[in-house]
Amino acid sequence: MNPIIKEITAAQVKTAAVPFKVGDGVRVHTKVREGDKERVQVFAGVVIAHKGNGIHETFTVRRISYGEGVERVFPVNSPNIEKVEIERNSEPGRARLYYLRGRTGKAAMAVKEKRNEEAVAAKA
Repeated sequence: MNPIIKEITAAQVKTAAVPFKVGDGVRVHTKVREGDKERVQVFAGVVIAHKGNGIHETFTVRRISYGEGVERVFPVNSPNIEKVEIERNSEPGRARLYYLRGRTGKAAMAVKEKRNEEAVAAKA
């Protein structure tokens, strides 16, 4: 990125962002303005892509709603994003999970879950 643009946009970049990765199940809390009122709306799903850097960084969240796949792209540094909660961690095999678009039902959200070391030790 151009150093001049990077310097100008440095004040707008969020520093206290939650470290999530592709494949994680997340709940994104966004501010929605309706007339003169403002409320928080939650969009929960699986992160299928994480792109860009600096002020241009975005991530795509996919969920199944009434049998139809819905994707939404969120800018990481948007002032309209209140917070991002991580519901579950995963171990993705690749950087973009676009192959989930072709799946339906439970398979559409199936990403390899991260193994909990304590649970593995308890079984042994």
